[in-house]
Amino acid sequence: MDQPHLHFTLEDLPVPMVYATHRIIRQVNTAFADLFGYLPDELTDRSFKILYPELSDFVMVGELWRSNFSGGRTYTDERIMAHRDGTHFWCRARGKSMIASDPFARALYCFDPIARPIDIQRQALTPRQTQILTLVAQGKTSTDIAGELGLSPRSIETHRYRLSRQLGLKNAAELVNWFATTKAASS
Repeated sequence: MDQPHLHFTLEDLPVPMVYATHRIIRQVNTAFADLFGYLPDELTDRSFKILYPELSDFVMVGELWRSNFSGGRTYTDERIMAHRDGTHFWCRARGKSMIASDPFARALYCFDPIARPIDIQRQALTPRQTQILTLVAQGKTSTDIAGELGLSPRSIETHRYRLSRQLGLKNAAELVNWFATTKAASS
């Protein structure tokens, strides 16, 4: 017996979803708008940059996604975003491009809030440090990270070393443990 074919709109979905073209928000559901403290119509045709704590965060994430989102791949990361009231929060963003040759032309994204505190040490990190720390915590090697960011493996090693020193850690293993412990403590 054939099952009826169901059709859904973004609004029908219970998770925060957004459709965008070239990082301009075209359609959101209520769950997405609520997550950021807006009404859906207030986000339509606005740049994603209004949802980032700083313009540099918006630029950095765009560069990271451009290198990982091409070819029709799905990409996921964790980042700090900005609520309308000025507070910041962690979220996991997943995206899928609808056009393999132009990853930002038409894309669908899902945002999930993460119950992780924004601690002072993390806020003191530069956008590049946060980017590298996130990739290290995903288990990526310095060579992998260098390829994604267009830097040399030596540069990534230097960033990792400086991060360890800044946070008072002895080595990269403690850096990963610090990130995992901070993440687990907030869950």
